[in-house]
Amino acid sequence: MSSESDAHVIERLTGQILPAMGLSATNDTSVDLSTLPGRTVVYAYPRTAEPGVPSPEGWNEIPGAKGCTPQSCSFRDHASELRAVGVENLFGLSSQTTDYQKEAAERLHLPFALLSDADHRFKEAMAMPDFEADDMRLFKRLTMVIDDGKITKVFYPVDDPAADAENVLKWCGENPVG
Repeated sequence: MSSESDAHVIERLTGQILPAMGLSATNDTSVDLSTLPGRTVVYAYPRTAEPGVPSPEGWNEIPGAKGCTPQSCSFRDHASELRAVGVENLFGLSSQTTDYQKEAAERLHLPFALLSDADHRFKEAMAMPDFEADDMRLFKRLTMVIDDGKITKVFYPVDDPAADAENVLKWCGENPVG
């Protein structure tokens, strides 16, 4: 876990061109974010809990760890509004395996795919902030607006996961593509 400041994370990621690499998706495809035309929104989250399985010890005390399901449901509930303001692609991203993510995508009725970075290649290539819990390396929660493979806007930290989609929707509405 780095001690990099929030402002530095935003400054460092904004303007970056995404690396060319495929990420396994819950819709049984491989997605290369660097090649997607138009506007894409990717929200990175630590992990979704498995029903009936306790969270890692101390999970609720880790700043920003809790809230993955409300964040995903918020993006689910605002997906059509995001499309209406020019978001062509919407994805969730975590270091969980695709098989694990499929359960969450189905249970939450997500109208978009979740992407897996289980090998941490994307996170490392982008030097994205992360943390460890129960021997798992997990993304710190952040959201990227990507235009034609280049990061235009970074929301970090995401202190209120349930409001993330509304904040992104507002920004995208005020900052149209092109």
